Amino acid sequence: MKKVTTKKAPQAIGPYSQAIVANGFVFCSGQIGINPKTNTLPKGIKQQTKQALLNISEVVKAAGSSPDKIVKTTVYLKNIADFSEMNTMYASFFLNQAPARSTIAIANLPKNALVEIEAIAII
Repeated sequence: MKKVTTKKAPQAIGPYSQAIVANGFVFCSGQIGINPKTNTLPKGIKQQTKQALLNISEVVKAAGSSPDKIVKTTVYLKNIADFSEMNTMYASFFLNQAPARSTIAIANLPKNALVEIEAIAII
């Protein structure tokens, strides 16, 4: 196993890694839409979804993979009513082949974010 760290995505704010590489896979921890340069969370579900996906992309790249090798994501939504807008932004990120996905509505997210996305990719 190998720990993955990049400054191009928000740093872990707890006892976890941004990602772990094991057995040819990259297991990415959930990313919220924090901009790693400004450490701020944008307003709105589309902007937060876009930034969360950009963060996932940077973590996957740091692990030696790429966004087009993401095979599974899990999306956590603070409000299921945001599904359509999240889905629109999500679809624009995965143009070639969308990975398998689960979407779950939950009570709350860190920093009061609207969305958190985790991913699994192949190397």
